[in-house]
Amino acid sequence: MLTRRKILVFGSLMGLSSWLQAKSRASIDRKVNTKVKRTIAAVQEHLFPSNSKIPSAKMMHANTFLLETISHKSYDKDIRRFVLEGAKELEVREKGLFTTLSKEDKERALREYEETNYGSSWLSRIMTLTMEGIFSDPIYGSNKNEKGWQAIKSFGGQPRPNTRYLDV
Repeated sequence: MLTRRKILVFGSLMGLSSWLQAKSRASIDRKVNTKVKRTIAAVQEHLFPSNSKIPSAKMMHANTFLLETISHKSYDKDIRRFVLEGAKELEVREKGLFTTLSKEDKERALREYEETNYGSSWLSRIMTLTMEGIFSDPIYGSNKNEKGWQAIKSFGGQPRPNTRYLDV
């Protein structure tokens, strides 16, 4: 039998769970400092520049896609840590100046980083997450105006999603 007390307890728990979920997401966003975000964006923009046949990472909002993806509660915590720590490691290797380097110096830095097992794996992960953003369904906040699909003369899967996984 449902009593007033049970309804109040249940209602409180439901409200608390959504608050905890929002708090968890906010704490992840705070943990990803601005320098790390800028470093990842700079790497993405270097790998997928604006003068390519494929839309640029910047134009496709691939950085936002990547950060939202790795911040999702269901995303593997070890991979999230790896993505963030890899950006920090790149900045350490470049004395905190990676984002300000010239195109040629960024290429040199990334090639040197790629020569390490850690750097190679990190760059592969960044490239994968960036391509996922560029070619994902636009409902996820990237692949603006389906430009990624148009660049490779393709289209999204069917049926198309009607809810962002971030909202699930």
